Amino acid sequence: MKKFILMLSAVALTASASAQTVVESKTFDNFYIGINGGLATKTTGHGWMDNLNPNVGLRVGRYFTPVFGLAVESNVYLANKPYPSIKTFVRSMNTSLLATVNLNNWLGGYKGEPRLFEISGLYGIGWGHVFGTPSENTHDNTLTSKAAIDFAFNLGSAKAWQIYIEPAMIWTLAGQNALPDKEVQYDINESGFQLNVGLVYKFRNSNGTHNFKNAELRDQYEIDILNAKINDLRGDLNKTDELIEAKDRQIADLQEALDECNNRPAPVYEKPATVTNLQPTVLFRQGKSVVDPAQYAPIELIAQYMKNHPEAQVEIKGYASPEGSAELNQKLSEARAEAVKKILVNKYKIAAGRLTTKGCGATDKLFEQVEFNRVATFNDNTK
Repeated sequence: MKKFILMLSAVALTASASAQTVVESKTFDNFYIGINGGLATKTTGHGWMDNLNPNVGLRVGRYFTPVFGLAVESNVYLANKPYPSIKTFVRSMNTSLLATVNLNNWLGGYKGEPRLFEISGLYGIGWGHVFGTPSENTHDNTLTSKAAIDFAFNLGSAKAWQIYIEPAMIWTLAGQNALPDKEVQYDINESGFQLNVGLVYKFRNSNGTHNFKNAELRDQYEIDILNAKINDLRGDLNKTDELIEAKDRQIADLQEALDECNNRPAPVYEKPATVTNLQPTVLFRQGKSVVDPAQYAPIELIAQYMKNHPEAQVEIKGYASPEGSAELNQKLSEARAEAVKKILVNKYKIAAGRLTTKGCGATDKLFEQVEFNRVATFNDNTK
């Protein structure tokens, strides 16, 4: 019984070691099914080659990690020469629950796919049954134990198939011919040796392969780098939001200026006796000589007028409202006239020789509303 407890402890140690391998696996992954067959004989009391017993079996199992797994196996024995003759086709059977340990993966680690050649250890307990017991001292059902080593070859590029050679020892723990109250023990005289060959098919897993797949883990350094990139992208996104808000405010200001221009009353000009004052007027923001896009409409009207009157010579006069110094307003009025001229020449292709500019400085005479005097006006000097 002590040996039995020691073997169970070894299996538990193997299970804990297998947990060190980090792999991807789901509940119904890594199942397999296999068949096996070979020869068995009693370990002691006869010549092995004279008393070989054929057997066939079925094994179904699952690998929980690349190291540790469990399997259920059942074998039937067709002849049992060391025992008294029993008149049945199937002489006996043995069904075992086996713990499996992949020694290559335990000692050398799992590389992401099975090796071509692997060695595995198996150990477990089971139930044995003899058909047609010949005497009253022979029990139909017995407690059994199996220990084996698999020498396996993984076949194909996907390694879905496996063929193995398995030498094994099978003990009748209570002793088939022993009294019912006899202590459970591993007795060489109550054991058999078995040599089988097996073929296993491993079912396809959720990861797309027939075996374990290593999980792609990142170390803390990689995680820190990814977090830094995420924070940078968030910062860029916040800057983009700020730029969009600024553009929205700029659009709102331009729309407000356009609405203000559209709602202004038509200006009244003092018509000189020697020139023809043209009605379109270009308005400017306070202290600015840049023409707003909304003010291109009156400039386009002047360009059309000059194209319809090829003889026309137009004078552009710039004005400023009274705020600020006279010197500053003079320069500002000149710059406004020049800005309008450049648009007529560059955008509307009016000959520069047909245009003259004049800065008239500050005034509050053109319009009653002070800010309306920040303008450029047009006069046809040929009229």
